[in-house]
Formats: sequence, structure tokens, C-alpha cells
Amino acid sequence: MIIKEVNEGVKVAYAEEGTRLYFGDDELMLNLKKYERDEEVTIDICTDDDMILIAGLSKYFVANIIIPARAYEDEEKTTPVPFNMDRVTLCLWALPTIEPDGVPVTEEV
Repeated sequence: MIIKEVNEGVKVAYAEEGTRLYFGDDELMLNLKKYERDEEVTIDICTDDDMILIAGLSKYFVANIIIPARAYEDEEKTTPVPFNMDRVTLCLWALPTIEPDGVPVTEEV
């Protein structure tokens, strides 16, 4: 997997296991092979003021997963190449900074 840090700061914990990508303390898991399509797919991972991770848009970006378009072995596009995590890009954003009063101070999405 290609890792890119979008900005400076503490990033969400993540782990790769086969075609699965885990975020946080096993809070969110995606089997990326299931999202591969004939066109590029981008999955946004976000968090809210309560630091709950979701796949989709919320208040703060945490990561973007970019899955490239499915590759094929033949010109007729009948035989897909097996899914390869090395082609996936994970863009990591800094986690929001939480003040002692519980108010995040990081810029919103």
C-alpha cells in the first residue's frame, strides 16, 4: 500500500491484513477488495466531535483510500488481474486536536 501524509500531526492508527484495512482500535474495518470497480474508487474515512470513525463524510477527514480501477489480463476485459493492495493509496490526515473542554480545534472538512 502506498502511504501519503497529507498534513502534519498525529494520524489514526491503522493496520493492513490481507485485503482488509483496520482503523483505530479495530473500530472500523474495510475489505478493500470488495470496493474494486472498473473505475477508480475513493473512500473517505472521517470522524466527528466524539471521535467516532465512519466510512463516509463527517466533520473531520481522517483518511482517504484510493483504489485504482480494476486491471485486466486481456483487452476484452474478461479476466481481471487479482486485487493487489500494493496499488492502493492511503492518504492520512492529522487527527483533530481536542482542547481540555472537549472542543476540537482542527479545521473542519
